[in-house]
Amino acid sequence: MNRKATTIFGRVAIAALLISAVFAASAGAAPNWKFEGKELSGSETVVGAAVESSMTIPGLTTKCENFLYKLKIKNEGGTGKGEVTEVPLYNCTTNSKACSVSTIGAENLPWASHLTTVSTKNYIVIEGVKVAILYSGVECVLGGTLVTVKGSAGGLVDNTAETATFNSTTLASTGTELKALGQKIEWNGVFPTEAFEWHREQAISVS
Repeated sequence: MNRKATTIFGRVAIAALLISAVFAASAGAAPNWKFEGKELSGSETVVGAAVESSMTIPGLTTKCENFLYKLKIKNEGGTGKGEVTEVPLYNCTTNSKACSVSTIGAENLPWASHLTTVSTKNYIVIEGVKVAILYSGVECVLGGTLVTVKGSAGGLVDNTAETATFNSTTLASTGTELKALGQKIEWNGVFPTEAFEWHREQAISVS
């Protein structure tokens, strides 16, 4: 190999190493929970309460007026983590006159969660989601059927509004999905979030 070829090969190799280093740094970087701009030390309990949230199985949308999650958070190993410990669901209805919601409830709590960054945007990913819904109605196609929603869901974190937003776009961006009856379902909800222990009334953010 001549000197010119060796030089070119060397430059390509160095460039490849630099690119790998950049991607490795990006992949290793993860957001943390913060209050008033300072990283959370220890743990905190936060609550995300949606004004309205819905889950759509193809052909049927179930909407809950009261949909919230209680989340125990901490920073661990350079990443914001947490556990969803409570998910109260009340006043749930469907978009079909034939179908009513007899019972609905979260199962297998706590659900693990962690923060992640995708294309400069920060998300909270909730894993192990499991919600059981029993529908009723003589003319309801799913009447008497226990529908179990399972999977994981990623929500976009907005530091300015202090919210987490879940929809088809945020789930796709985080590579997460929820399924029921063998089909992918949609979850839509915007959850204003605030602390309920040591950092009450302090601005919460992720970065």
